[in-house]
Amino acid sequence: MTDRKLPDGLRPETLAVRTAVDKSQYGENSETLYLTSSFTQPDSELAARRFAGEEEGFIYSRFSNPTVASMEMRLAALEGMEAAVGTASGMGAILLMCLALLKAGDHVVCSRSVFGSTLKLIGTEFAKFGVETTFVSQTEVAQWKAAIRPSTRLLFAETPTNPLADVCDIRALADIAHESGALLAVDNCFCSPALQQPARFGADIVVHSGTKYLDGQGRVIAGALCASQELVTGKFVPVMRSAGISLSPFNAWVVLKGLETLGIRMEAQSLRALELARWLEAHPKVERVYYPALPSHPQHELAMAQQSGRGGAVLGFDVKAADADEARRKAFHVIDSTRLLSVTANLGDVKSIVTHPASTSHGRLTEAQRQAAGIRQNLIRLAVGLEHVEDLKDDLERGLGTL
Repeated sequence: MTDRKLPDGLRPETLAVRTAVDKSQYGENSETLYLTSSFTQPDSELAARRFAGEEEGFIYSRFSNPTVASMEMRLAALEGMEAAVGTASGMGAILLMCLALLKAGDHVVCSRSVFGSTLKLIGTEFAKFGVETTFVSQTEVAQWKAAIRPSTRLLFAETPTNPLADVCDIRALADIAHESGALLAVDNCFCSPALQQPARFGADIVVHSGTKYLDGQGRVIAGALCASQELVTGKFVPVMRSAGISLSPFNAWVVLKGLETLGIRMEAQSLRALELARWLEAHPKVERVYYPALPSHPQHELAMAQQSGRGGAVLGFDVKAADADEARRKAFHVIDSTRLLSVTANLGDVKSIVTHPASTSHGRLTEAQRQAAGIRQNLIRLAVGLEHVEDLKDDLERGLGTL
């Protein structure tokens, strides 16, 4: 069956529900889940051409599957980029990017405020193979520029960061990267393309953990890289084909369906997060709130310009404490007093989530690394879902009100 071609100029909300591979001969309205490890070929000659990359066609689900392809097409369309490649997880996407672009002797400039596992992967694991990394301030553009070397191949940032919501100037970092012949990669996990499209500001690669808002209901693990067709087909897919960092068709299908409601979920969750952030900022037991949509945020104006005027659904806050021991005890008390919030380190779910970053997502870092990243013992992170915001306030007050 031949689909009617989608018209040009469609808006993101429409792309999120319509972009996919062509329908099968059965004309299904919901995209098909192709649970098969391989695809039969009509003859040996065509099989040879497809394996050689001379003709398009699905071969083996480790690197080519229609369901995965639909998810990749839809995500690339939402990011305003030419192509995407799905991976087994968000960290798998970062691993694939580094394997495809870096070699011994190359240099990376990376924000020191990125996710803890990203710090470990780039700074520790790739150092074993001769890749050097300089970690710089997320927000100080001058530090990024000063760190550039002749061997710099990649600049990497996430914006906003996890969990302090630091925002980088994507355009400024893109200019620095391109002036030095390097590429800029931006982790867009917290905003998703519903709020932010880093390519509009010059990013070459957009990294996603599909586990988070792209799925949106905490069901599967997934990741993706969005980039030019040249980078995806010339760099990323060949490595993924050999290394097997591939996305399963079932997980791709779940993310594909999640993308259909991404825009309305991010809008609703951002509104709830802003109201909760304002309430926390006025609370007598809270020292500081980290949320880009608050005017008190140091990069508020930049964030609103890059993030479609929204702050996203993740915020952090410090409880007031006299010292580190008291800080940890009080943070644990607030978390353990909740009855509604889910205590887990994931985010992106429609169920609101609370966690203590210093002992979970950033627990594998040294204390010095945590301090450098601004992760203190009194910090609590909230990923705001779709519950009624007054119920969320009541749940947090159980702990805050008894400190």
